[in-house]
Amino acid sequence: MTESTTAPSAAEIEQRIGAFLEVKTKVTWEREVDLFASGAVSSLFAMELVVFVEGEFGVTVEGADLALDNFRTLRSMSALITRLRGGDGA
Repeated sequence: MTESTTAPSAAEIEQRIGAFLEVKTKVTWEREVDLFASGAVSSLFAMELVVFVEGEFGVTVEGADLALDNFRTLRSMSALITRLRGGDGA
């Protein structure tokens, strides 16, 4: 997708991550479902999520931000991306 001058909204971020997950898992994900507790996503797949998030949203995830909790739900990933992009989460 082409990056616009405005940052994507939380809903747009969640939609883009959800589309990626749907292709990979063949499941449509709600924003609050714990991907890892569901059993459909493994900790190994978390690294693929990190690579996707970094490439798709132009952020670098490192250090404490690599915590699994930041990747459990669409909402938690959206919050991480918004924070890393310097957004206010609105």
